[in-house]
Amino acid sequence: MILIKGVPLKKIQGITLFPFIIVRSKKPSKVLINHEKIHIRQQLELLILPFYIWYVGEWLYHYVRCRSFWRAYRQISFEQEAYDNEEDFEYLKNRKFWNFLEYNNL
Repeated sequence: MILIKGVPLKKIQGITLFPFIIVRSKKPSKVLINHEKIHIRQQLELLILPFYIWYVGEWLYHYVRCRSFWRAYRQISFEQEAYDNEEDFEYLKNRKFWNFLEYNNL
């Protein structure tokens, strides 16, 4: 994982593009970093490229259903897992393999 701080991102606090975590703040919160580390694990489990294909596919599916960029984003299983567990700093130590499937609501 390589952390890049202070990037002027519009409307988002951070993004993970393996192996980089790119954040807007020069002093990102531990919660934000943990959220993005969960995405790193998800990307590794899916061997990186399939993660992005699945992610965009899920977003498109939810966008067609709800016609809202941000509502579709929050429905993505990867995001649901990361948001639900971002404050649990032990989560990645105990997380089950492919646990994002528990959040799949297609």
